[in-house]
Amino acid sequence: MTKVSRMVTATILSMSLLTVMAAAAIAPAMGIIKQHFNGAPDMTVQLIISLPALFIILTNLCFLPISRVLRTRTIAIIGLLIYVLAGSGCFFIDNLPLILVMRALLGVSVGLIMPLSTGLLAYYFPPEEQAKMMGLSAAMNQMGGVVGTLMAGILGSIDWNYAFLVYLFGLIALLMILRWLPNEQLGSSNKRGKAFEPRQLLKFHPSVFGMLLLTIVFFVFPTNFAMISSRKLGFDTGTITVLMVALDLLAFFVGLVFGRLMHTFRNSIKYFPPLALILGYALYAAADGFTLVLIGSAFIGLGNGIGVPYLLTIGSIKGGKNSATTVMPLLSASLYLGQFISPLIILSSSEFLFGTDDLVGPYKVAVLISVIYLVQVWSTRHFQSLPPAE
Repeated sequence: MTKVSRMVTATILSMSLLTVMAAAAIAPAMGIIKQHFNGAPDMTVQLIISLPALFIILTNLCFLPISRVLRTRTIAIIGLLIYVLAGSGCFFIDNLPLILVMRALLGVSVGLIMPLSTGLLAYYFPPEEQAKMMGLSAAMNQMGGVVGTLMAGILGSIDWNYAFLVYLFGLIALLMILRWLPNEQLGSSNKRGKAFEPRQLLKFHPSVFGMLLLTIVFFVFPTNFAMISSRKLGFDTGTITVLMVALDLLAFFVGLVFGRLMHTFRNSIKYFPPLALILGYALYAAADGFTLVLIGSAFIGLGNGIGVPYLLTIGSIKGGKNSATTVMPLLSASLYLGQFISPLIILSSSEFLFGTDDLVGPYKVAVLISVIYLVQVWSTRHFQSLPPAE
């Protein structure tokens, strides 16, 4: 295989910086956005966050036929143009229904970009290098979340619509793609052109279902942490922000060294994510002060920081060079489905099992689902081994 240049690798990784920003980047400004549209139902305003995920999923499931018609650079350019225009275009709009249309288009753009951001790594790099590359991809994803969240918070302090300018970061990746990304025809090696084939889900179900469980559990943190920490422990906004950014930074650094971790613990690393999430949320539920919350945050950061690149790695190894058109769209759809349904599952389960007055009920539910995740890992991967990572 021809050695991949550093600039091609950097260009592919630049797309990973952007995908997490579809919803998370605008979260810090949601308070002032709700105030601006104070006459609209809360559920409608909340769609600004959740609507992109639905269109990411739909686009992911159509990625194979798209890849048979369009080459990689064309897909990436179209995706990033929509990303920049739909994302930052909300700056100029003061109409909630039209903003929601733009957010749906943003979801379409990420649905085009995300399979490429991981699938091209599987296409260009051999299996023994994929753990390292998927770790870097996950690290860039985490860093995109940190930078995007901080920038949106700063911009949102100017006025509600300024937060949407954070999506102009997509211009950097667009320029890199125009200059360095090769124009491969990924879909041509697949015999079929259907938008979704159940046999692919059957083949990759351990990774896909694992990603769904991991995402459902992890998103208990961003959707509940601020509220529970302020009400139960009296943390102020500054303390909460520091803890949330610190968790993302830990996951970023874990991603940077993931290839080495896979090499050292390749037979046992599959158990690290569910065990770390169990410990993290158990500590959250029991915490009566800053120390236990800090330790719990470290475990949750480790769980997510290891879990995502691990699932991407084993999926890419099994999918081979066709990963961008087979397993990666499924993993992307699973990730965003988990993000979308997590609040619904966690809230309803918490109220059913622990009542409406238990503030840490969501954390307890997260522990229970993490146990299910652990059982799923053991039952699907107990006899599975992987090649060592470089």
